[in-house]
Amino acid sequence: MMKKTACALGALAAVAPVMALAPSAVADDTSGHHDAITLHATLNPFKVNKVSGSGTATVHLKGNKAHVMVKHSGLLAGAPHAQHFHIGAKGVCPPETVAKERNGKVFLNTTDGAPFYGGIGTSLTTTGDTSPASGLAVDRFPVGDKVHYERTIHLSDEAAKSLREGTGVVVVHGIDFNGNGKYDNNLGPSDLDPNLPSEATNPALCGPLKMAATGAVHGGQGGTQEAMNTTAAAAGGALLIAAAAAYGMRRRTARQD
Repeated sequence: MMKKTACALGALAAVAPVMALAPSAVADDTSGHHDAITLHATLNPFKVNKVSGSGTATVHLKGNKAHVMVKHSGLLAGAPHAQHFHIGAKGVCPPETVAKERNGKVFLNTTDGAPFYGGIGTSLTTTGDTSPASGLAVDRFPVGDKVHYERTIHLSDEAAKSLREGTGVVVVHGIDFNGNGKYDNNLGPSDLDPNLPSEATNPALCGPLKMAATGAVHGGQGGTQEAMNTTAAAAGGALLIAAAAAYGMRRRTARQD
């Protein structure tokens, strides 16, 4: 009897620590994936620029590789809309109160918003270069009032760092301030390029990129990893209790003998 009890006790003592440590081991197993993040932005219109469109953006970032999806609608049809990651500032969209009066009209240009969303870090072009040098490559940006943009691109170290730190902002440009269905010079020349009308480069939509909410990781049996960890901890605790009980029984048996 004593030999059987000792064997059972030895088996429980060997298993229980493993079970008790299982939650930490499982949690540590995910540490190598912290480099991959998902960011979301809701793109809201600048009403001061007479914009009523809307949109969303999603970025899956791993290292410097970004899979980018931008959807927006309600902007000027038949016209190109420059779009960028703006970086390195406060990581927010400017309030409309920073708009200034120019040529007798109050509107927001790209420079007005720079202290809030920063400069261009990445140009979300449809093909070719995506650096700030392509910030006004109007022939390589999405066109129209209903856009679904998707592309995998390589970010600069500075841009990737800004997105991870929460200071990345998606800005879509191009407005129709006077509602005549085209970019014209009713607001004067662009603050970014005097050869372009201000309407073509003024910000239309804006949204800060924020980390996606994360919940418990799902396990392979339909439950969550959190639940599995809790179950493992409970099992480990039960085994330790059983081991203690077996040890007590062994002590009582020895005293009786």
